[in-house]
Amino acid sequence: MSRRHWPTALALLAAVILAWYLVYSQLLVREMRKDAEVHSRMVVRVLSGLNSTDPDAPLVTLLGLSGEIQRLNVPIVYTDQDGVPAGWSGLPFDAEMGDTAAMIEVLAYTNRLRRRNPPIVEPGFGTIYFGDPPTLVRLRWVPWLQVGALAGLLITLASVIRHNQRTERERIWAAMARESAHQMATPLSSLAGWVEILRLPPGEREDLATLPAVAAEMEADLDRLEKVARRFEWIGRPVQKEAVDVRTLLRVVERYVRVRLPQLGRGVELAVDVPEGTPAVMGNAILLEWALENLIKNALDALAGSGGNICIEAERHGEKRVELRVVDDGPGVSAAVRSTLFDPGVTTKKGGWGVGLSLARRIVQDVHGGALRLEPSERGARFVMILPAAPPETNEPEGTVRRWRPARPIGNADA
Repeated sequence: MSRRHWPTALALLAAVILAWYLVYSQLLVREMRKDAEVHSRMVVRVLSGLNSTDPDAPLVTLLGLSGEIQRLNVPIVYTDQDGVPAGWSGLPFDAEMGDTAAMIEVLAYTNRLRRRNPPIVEPGFGTIYFGDPPTLVRLRWVPWLQVGALAGLLITLASVIRHNQRTERERIWAAMARESAHQMATPLSSLAGWVEILRLPPGEREDLATLPAVAAEMEADLDRLEKVARRFEWIGRPVQKEAVDVRTLLRVVERYVRVRLPQLGRGVELAVDVPEGTPAVMGNAILLEWALENLIKNALDALAGSGGNICIEAERHGEKRVELRVVDDGPGVSAAVRSTLFDPGVTTKKGGWGVGLSLARRIVQDVHGGALRLEPSERGARFVMILPAAPPETNEPEGTVRRWRPARPIGNADA
């Protein structure tokens, strides 16, 4: 059996144990009802014998009680004052009165009964040894069945959790591999185009672009590749954070998106609204930019073919938080995927990988200790990112050198 089938097998085992426990409990209930019925008949026979005027009533009552006692199937041995077995019932073996070997076996059995229950001594009559009724013997197994069922459930739960965690890690790493290829594809294809231009004869090349312009574009593509490499460099490592100016952060994201609007979102208008005095956030600018790009790309995909508006907003959220919003007026998010929208592999796009929003949530929540959620809106989608504001002493002018601070790694193997 392969490891992936273990959770299913353990779940079936736990279900079988629970089912058997329920059946066993019902059997015990049925036996206890039978015992209660026998006890009731014994009381009736005693009362009948006491109220009867028949001279043979005591003998009849005694014989009736003897039969009811045998129905209880409780092992009982009566020995006289000399310790010799004088009567018995309910023994787990056959023994005939007067048989010496049987008497010896019954006498040995009384020692077992004595160890189980203290005997009843009646002066002038003898000693009565008794065992446990069958129902009590069966009840002894109930705690073990309960422990077994609980252990089976716990083992199943732990196995399912480990299996889900392993599956989650595999999905995350596969998604991250696709995301890295996607991130690098654009600058690499652009560089390939510029290389083709440089291979043209000088006359044709000068008609298309000057060398300084080509060099500038190639430098921009190389900067983009470097930024992508730095993003993935944080995977599996403690992330360093500093005070990040929100206005500068959104300006960089806006510049990146506007250049690509003709290809990514024709007919889409992009607006940025950052009020004066919006405090800086404590975070990693490279990863926050990555998260915002994923949210904006999600909005562009929603508006593809129809056009619309995307607005990036920022404002103070209380004393220690800053709220960033990416709002679009597209078709919105289907109610069927709202609860799982941020899970790896969940996507509403045909051919999508379902990594962008999951990655954005990890960056915001796991790395920065913030929150990322989809809020209800009358039209379109409204993604809200809440980040911790930087302490007042770190809200310094742009360009100030600050000390990097370690934080949690993003997308590590134990995520």
